Formats: sequence, structure tokens, C-alpha cells
Amino acid sequence: MADSQKDINELLKVKREKLAAFQETGKDPFKIVKYDVTNHSKEIRNNFDKFEGTEVSVAGRLISKRVMGKASFCDVLDRDGKIQSYVSKNDIGEENYADFKKFDIGDIVGIKGVVFKTQKEEISIKAHEVTLLSKSLQTLPEKFHGLKDQDLRYRQRYVDLIVNPDVRDTFFKRSAIIKSVRKFLDGRGYLEVETPTLQTIAGGAAARPFITHHNTLDLDMYMRISLELPLKRLIVGGLERVYEIGRVFRNEGISVRHNPEFTLIELYEAFTDYKGMMDLIEDMIRAVCKEVTGGTKVVYQGTEIDFGKPFERITMLEAVKKYAGVDFDQINTIDEARQTAKEHNIEFEERHQKGDILNLFFEKFVEEKLIQPTFLMDHPVEISPLTKRKPDKPDYTERFELFVIGRELANAYSELNDPIDQRKRFEHQEMLREQGDDEANMIDEDFMLALEYGMPPTGGLGMGIDRLVMLLTDAPSIRDVLFFPTMKPIAAKQQIE
Repeated sequence: MADSQKDINELLKVKREKLAAFQETGKDPFKIVKYDVTNHSKEIRNNFDKFEGTEVSVAGRLISKRVMGKASFCDVLDRDGKIQSYVSKNDIGEENYADFKKFDIGDIVGIKGVVFKTQKEEISIKAHEVTLLSKSLQTLPEKFHGLKDQDLRYRQRYVDLIVNPDVRDTFFKRSAIIKSVRKFLDGRGYLEVETPTLQTIAGGAAARPFITHHNTLDLDMYMRISLELPLKRLIVGGLERVYEIGRVFRNEGISVRHNPEFTLIELYEAFTDYKGMMDLIEDMIRAVCKEVTGGTKVVYQGTEIDFGKPFERITMLEAVKKYAGVDFDQINTIDEARQTAKEHNIEFEERHQKGDILNLFFEKFVEEKLIQPTFLMDHPVEISPLTKRKPDKPDYTERFELFVIGRELANAYSELNDPIDQRKRFEHQEMLREQGDDEANMIDEDFMLALEYGMPPTGGLGMGIDRLVMLLTDAPSIRDVLFFPTMKPIAAKQQIE
């Protein structure tokens, strides 16, 4: 066994011995059921003039301790940050001071005392009572090196939050972003709703679902891959403006941009179209960015993104012509599209139609070049089964995707409300499933019935909350903005390695 591991094992043993000693003398911290916290660190630091000379009670994790004979200094980390405390034998008594000296870094403590400033002008609490509230039986990462192992940080987020202040800030911002989105939509007259996570049809997106089984009903069910179809049913029911922020689940790969479960917002508004959705999402992102960051410009991984300027609007046809030099308006047959793909080294499948191949061109030649906020519009009908066709160009649809830093952030349509056309689109998707495309849509007969009752012209939009948080917090990976990203269990990971 390495010397460092022996040292750690010895420290862990000592911690347990200290706990046993406290318990034997009737000072078991785990029997304390509550502690009255009156204030937090940030509130005290930001309002020193108000708190100077007054008594406060704070509680948090002991993250440093400097014992100097009859007096000591320690730092306590609470929800909002850290605050220093001055602890002396004269103020808390000889026995309590002896106990305090046995406290370990990582222990949870409560401190009651008077707010003052030290000779070095540091805002502190002069303790007259120190209470051990919970004993830490593990060791925190070394003070100056922190928790550096990225894999371990994701697995042990609870430790990551203790030792890395920037991580706390990211998740406080995440909460603020979601709150700001809600505030914006509520102000526009939208109703927040909740729809089922377990569904009998995995619809509303092209994605592979997770399958589970309901024992009582003896029925296979799906974890939802989208929020779309239930929300559209509510539009049929006359609610007019609805949104949901919820978890969705897609049984797909894991990368810096993808996690099998993620947070999606979808919203639907009756009597508008995809251009109305463009205006809405542009206004919303600008408002959220300004409220959370204080401005409309952010720097993401070294690149400045300006949400204050009008977002660029370009059709998929225009974008492919601009960046790949191929004009699909001049391509009339599937054979011509396939030949053009071969000439540009684009791999395609036998089932792919002209519109699918256009999208493959976009993915290869255009996507990564859309750095500033850009609405990519008018997708082919083949890849947009739930979208209205363009009246003047029926092979294309009233759809857009919002790209920022070369990544899709949002997807929106003028929603297809023609039940006859919708059934034909679903039947085409069913054919694709039979040909082996397990991401193709299934026919949702209840949704078809809802459409037959009549859905008004509607604009709909979906946006990945996690990707928005990544942009506004300069996070390189989606795992950095999820408290508990999906990870392979350590035992299974070790077997593979």
C-alpha cells in the first residue's frame, strides 16, 4: 500500500476515534436535530454596517482552522460563501475550546457570536458558542490543489461543490436562467403545465427512446423523448399559450453536448407561426442573458457572442449554396442529389431522399460555421414530419433551428395542423421504422384524433435548457451544468478498462 494511502487511512481512523470520544461524553453531533441559523455569510459581509456589534448564528462546513494557543481563527463555508470566526478559550470556555481544537476540516459546525472586524479589516464573527453539528468521516481534497480529476468531480458532485466555488456559481446561474425564462414567458401570458413522463408512444422527435414496463397494466412504456404532442393536445383544448420545462430521455450517445437525460423547454402559441417563434426566442434569450449576466454579450470558450444584435436569418438552401457551393434549387431528381453527394464525399443511405441529402450537406459544410446567433430556416419536408409546408415551396417547411457557436440551441415550426397530411407523414415515418430507422416517429392515434377536432394555426418551439446554461456560464461540457450527469458505474468502468 502506498504511503499516501496509509496516511489517508490513518486520518480516517482518527476521525472515527474522535467521533467515538464525543459520543462517549454525551456530545454526539448526530443526535442534534436542528440549529437556528439567523443569517448567511454573504448577507453579513455585504451589510457590515448593519450587523456590526450584533449577534448572529451561522452554520456551515469548517474549511480552515488556525489554532494559536488560547485563541483560533476558522473559516466556515455556508450556502453563499465563507466567513471567518474568531474563537477563544475566554469566550467559549475551556472545555468547549478543547472540543473545538479536536474539530476536523470538513466538519459541519454552528457558530453564534458578534460581528466585528479584525485588525486586518476582515469581517468576522467573535464566537461565544461553537457547536459540532455533524462529523465528517472523510477527508476533503488538499487545499491548494482541489478536486482536479474531472471524472471524479462529476461522480462526487457533493465534494466538487464544497471545494470549487466556480461550480457553485454555475449552478446558481442555472437556477437564475430557468427562473428568468419562466418570468419572461409568464409575462407573455403563457401557462406553465406538466405532462406525463411515461408515455405509450415515443413521439415528437427523431430519437431512440428508453423502454420500461408497467407491471399492473402489463404494458411496455417509453420515457418521453419530447414534450411536443401532449402540449399540442392542450392547444387543441383551447389553452392557446402553454409551456413546459421538463426532463426528457433519449437512448443515444454521450458527449460534451449530449446526456441521455436533459432539460428541455417546449412552448406553443396559437394563432402565430415560426416567424413569431423567431421573434419570441430572440427576445427571450436577449432578456435572460441581460438579467443573468448584466449584458447581452458573453464570451464562450474564447469567442464573443453578441445576443444584442438582430439574429441572422438564412434558409438551408441559401446556407448550403453559400458554404458548399451547391444550389439544390437546380437539383431536380433523387439521382442528381445522390450523384452530387458522391462528388462531395458525403455518405448517404438508400432510404435518403433529396431533402435528406440537402441536410447532410448542411451538417458537413455549414453547421460549424454558424457562430453568431443564426436562424437556419425552411428545412426539407423529409426531415420535418410535424411541420407545415411552405405554401409557395411545398417540398420545404416553415421550420427553423437556432444555431450558436456551431451548435443547435432551439428548434421551431409552424405546426402541422392538417390531420390528413399529418397521417401521411406519420405513415412515411412508420415505413422508415420498418426499414430499420429506430429514431423515426410512431403513429400516435390519440394525437391524430385530437387534430381531427381541430388545432388552430400554431407556432411551437423547443430549446435545450442545458445548452443555454452552457453558453451563459462558459461551460465546455454539458456535464458541467448538470448536477449529476449520467456516468458508467465505477465497477463496470474498471472492468472495461
